[in-house]
Amino acid sequence: MPARPPAHRPAARPPAAERLVRGLAAGRVPFDAAIESLLEAHADGLPFATLDHDRGRRLGHPEVVFGQGKTPGEIVAIARRLTARGGPVLVTRADGAARAALRAFDPRAHVNDRARLVRLGKPPRGRGRVAVVAAGTSDLPVAEEAVETLVALGSRVDRVSDVGVAGLHRLVARMPVLRRARCLVVVAGMEGALPSVVSGLVACPVVAVPTSVGYGAHFRGLAPLLAMLNSCAPGITVVNVDNGFGAGYAAHLINVGSGR
Repeated sequence: MPARPPAHRPAARPPAAERLVRGLAAGRVPFDAAIESLLEAHADGLPFATLDHDRGRRLGHPEVVFGQGKTPGEIVAIARRLTARGGPVLVTRADGAARAALRAFDPRAHVNDRARLVRLGKPPRGRGRVAVVAAGTSDLPVAEEAVETLVALGSRVDRVSDVGVAGLHRLVARMPVLRRARCLVVVAGMEGALPSVVSGLVACPVVAVPTSVGYGAHFRGLAPLLAMLNSCAPGITVVNVDNGFGAGYAAHLINVGSGR
């Protein structure tokens, strides 16, 4: 049988704003109509949120929804508008009610209960490699937030769990995984020593995340935050306490460089 010709794939449509500007330049769209269209796109019809639909064009990644403090109805309304523009959508710090509402809105949603995070739509194809390292099992909620953020942005991820400094032999056994990564996210509570140890063993950048896991003198993450900020190991960048999302985002940018 003769070979079947390859299926035709239609070219991706340019963003709505780009089509509008081209139409205006070509004289197909009246000036007043263009202004009204732009104002309507920015208003978006939501009284409680002004959505940044242009962020993907400017920064390479769409707006992320911070769920904490928002009602489930508000989160679903925002997700509905973002998915209507093509998605994908990432919702962080979503409580149980919000996660249930997003499951009802889209049964195909990827929900990570431990990370309190929901992804809607198919993520980009993974590039490069980032390893997310958790000192202890208690640090996994923050580590999982970093993992899911990296996946949503388009990084390939390796998980390395429960390799804190109380048993360094566990870390040594996972060194091949760490050394093949372009960037590491290292999550630790208690005294926060793990990022310093890891940074002394690898050549790539380390994004350190202090967690609010620890006893009284830990001060809800202040002790590991200061330990990481004062590390003598080079190549460490520190984000705020429990900020797995910020660490994942920074690590992705390091992983993919200037490419989008």
